[in-house]
Amino acid sequence: MKAIIIDDERKSRNVLKILIDENCPKITEIFQAENLLSGIELIKEHNPRLVFLDIEMPEHSGIEILDFIDKDSYNFEIIFTTAYSEYAIKAFQLAAIDYLLKPVTAAVVSNAVDKALNYLTNSNIHKRLEELKTSLKKDNFSKIGLPYSNGIKFVEFKEIVAFKASGMYTETYLIDGSKILVSKPLKHFTELLKNVTYFFKCHRSYFINIQHIVEYSRSDGGFITLSNTLSVPISNDRKEDFLSLVRAL
Repeated sequence: MKAIIIDDERKSRNVLKILIDENCPKITEIFQAENLLSGIELIKEHNPRLVFLDIEMPEHSGIEILDFIDKDSYNFEIIFTTAYSEYAIKAFQLAAIDYLLKPVTAAVVSNAVDKALNYLTNSNIHKRLEELKTSLKKDNFSKIGLPYSNGIKFVEFKEIVAFKASGMYTETYLIDGSKILVSKPLKHFTELLKNVTYFFKCHRSYFINIQHIVEYSRSDGGFITLSNTLSVPISNDRKEDFLSLVRAL
C-alpha cells in the first residue's frame, strides 16, 4: 500500500516516515512532498491509499486540496497532521476526519492508520472535507458526522433525539424516526457535545436532546418520554440537574 506525506517541514516529514515504517507494515511505499501542489502531483502519479496532510503550509493549506482534485478522484483516505487549537480539533472530530497532533507518537500513528484503512471502502472523504472546511469557517458548530457500516451520515445537532450506549457503539436516534448504530462509544459524544446546552446526560447509557422531551414522569423511579416515543430513565444523581434544566427552558 502506498502513502504520501505532504508537509512543508522536512523534519516533520522524516519523523512521520520513520514512525510509519516502524509501526505500519501495511504501508509499503512512502512518498514525500513539501507543499500541496507537488503533493497533488504525487497523488496523481502514484495513486496512494493514504495521504498524511499538514493543514498549515505556506501558499496553500491542506484543506485547499478540495480545490485541486475532482471529487470523483478521491480514492484515498486523509489523515491531517496539525498543531491546531482545541477548537479546530473539534472540527476534525465532528467531520469524522482523523488527525495527528504534533508532535506525533508511534502509538497514535498506528491507531490513526488502522482507523483510516477501515474507512477506505466507504470513505466519502470529499464530503467530509467539505464539512470540515465549512466548520472551520463558522463561529459555532452545528453538524456532526456519524460513522456507521455504510459510510458517514452528516446531521444537524438539532436533528438528534438521543444517543444510547451499546457497548463500544452508540445507537443514535434521529427526528426522522431512523436509528444509526455508530462505531463510537457514548463517551465520544458526551465529550464532543458537552458544550451544546440542549444535550443532557440523564443516565450512564443515555445522552438526550432536551428539545425533544414530550413528558417527564416520576413513576418507576423517573423516566422521560421523547418525541420518537423512546422512554429514557433518569439516574437518581441526575434528577435535580434535569429538573433545574427543564425549568430554565
